[in-house]
Amino acid sequence: MSLRHALLALLSAGPATGYDAAKRFSGSVGHVWSAPDSQIYPELKRMQGDGLVESSAVRWGPRSTKTQYTITDAGLEELIDWAGRALPYSPPRDTHHLQAAYLEWTDAAGARRFFEDHIAHHTEQRQLLLAVHAGIVARTDPMIMRRLSRFPDSDHERIVAFKAHTYAGMVARSEAEIAWAREGLAMLDSLATDGGVGGGAAGGNSSIP
Repeated sequence: MSLRHALLALLSAGPATGYDAAKRFSGSVGHVWSAPDSQIYPELKRMQGDGLVESSAVRWGPRSTKTQYTITDAGLEELIDWAGRALPYSPPRDTHHLQAAYLEWTDAAGARRFFEDHIAHHTEQRQLLLAVHAGIVARTDPMIMRRLSRFPDSDHERIVAFKAHTYAGMVARSEAEIAWAREGLAMLDSLATDGGVGGGAAGGNSSIP
């Protein structure tokens, strides 16, 4: 249940209201485990029911309050156990590489658009991840600053090293996807030269066997 553990990891850096947790989530653990607010709020309540977090009312404005969540000892134990656990790898479900494998069913323009969009997406992701990585290494990223402030100096190097290494891996993955898509564009040029790119594998015939 990775959302639960992502939230435990987030709250290990300090208490947060549901709103703050969702906001911090998108700027930190959300880079490796995406989840909408509609999943985060109910999961926090389930975690409270399971004793992993506790809640308290904090003032919000002159007359209202909000619920703040704090990780419990049981929550910390669960986080520690999860961090040291051998996790199974999920079976692949890669929409875009699946589509790439069957681009013969579109025309040259459609195939080219696929690879160009892939490059644009992963270039944007790479820039985002590089910025976060730089903030972690420099210890200026808001979330890493919050986390480091709660732990002794002797732990700081390990905390920064693991997070920087994770983001470096994601940057490398984005760069590999960009390189792969550029190779795809070169392949299209080669196929066009060889006369191998036409109107799709169906050859304009709407009857597909």
